[in-house]
Amino acid sequence: MRTIHAATLLRSTPEGEPVAGRAVLVTGNRIEAVAPLDELTEAYPQVRVRRWAGTLGPALVHDGPLPPAPSPRERVHALFRLGVAAVLAAHVTEPELRAAAVRNDVAVLDRVRPPALVPTGRADLAVFADDGRCLATVVAGRLVHRRA
Repeated sequence: MRTIHAATLLRSTPEGEPVAGRAVLVTGNRIEAVAPLDELTEAYPQVRVRRWAGTLGPALVHDGPLPPAPSPRERVHALFRLGVAAVLAAHVTEPELRAAAVRNDVAVLDRVRPPALVPTGRADLAVFADDGRCLATVVAGRLVHRRA
């Protein structure tokens, strides 16, 4: 299933300059295209468009212990509220925690890799408000967090 994610601004990398009018086309768990929104909606008129207020960019890589919570599942979901889609293997050594991460499609990495929105890349996206709060997180193409 295809989805177009569009926001007020888009950053291809966390440090990249935000650009207006661009969007990300996601097919399954992969990014199919990063292009102007009007080009994508014209080329794919039947595709659902999710519009977000804020800045859309790559989801983050969490480099530290996971937030405390009563269960491994809740610790993983706490990451989603931060805009995170990947963690370092060194911080998910407990079997239950690693299983919860894998079950929720969180990428478990051996080392930090700079996140970026690139065609054929994994569809890990996050939308942030001007004050830095995470408004939405998409992990492997699946919306896993949306601030009410």
